[in-house]
Amino acid sequence: MIKLLAIAFLAGSFFTPLQTKSIYDFKVPSLNGGTIDFADFKGKKILIVNTASKCGFTPQYEDLEALYKKYDGKLVIIGFPANNFFSQEPGSNETIEAFCKKNYGVTFPMAAKISVKGKDMAAIYKWLCNKTENGVMDAKVSWNFNKFLLDENGKLIGHYKSKVKPMSEEIVSKL
Repeated sequence: MIKLLAIAFLAGSFFTPLQTKSIYDFKVPSLNGGTIDFADFKGKKILIVNTASKCGFTPQYEDLEALYKKYDGKLVIIGFPANNFFSQEPGSNETIEAFCKKNYGVTFPMAAKISVKGKDMAAIYKWLCNKTENGVMDAKVSWNFNKFLLDENGKLIGHYKSKVKPMSEEIVSKL
């Protein structure tokens, strides 16, 4: 009888569905050499944006900074520089940081340069783009300045293409 219970228990554990990783499980290198720990943002909305310094959408940095300041304490914005689209982010982490501060006064956290698509896609973007990982939706990063919005519990609630401005009603209405 004990053997049957043990076998049933073990068999059941093999068929238990895997837990979806949470956004709060991610830690990423920051642009300035530190670490961004997403667990620090529990209770806040999170807007994740893939950025580039030489893109037609680069002026969105200004609105991202304004949004960050307007919703201080309720929203955190994390920029992820990426060079995936026509080499529009060719610089080093140091160059990118200097550019963002000098030209747009960026104070929101910026991650170290990553890849947001392809075979070398960063783990956090695999999570953001795949329903099997995030439990909510599939999404595709189609260009620089795509945005992902997560609620106060770390649940993905929206994906916005580049043309959707940070201060748009589409985003602000969810804050």
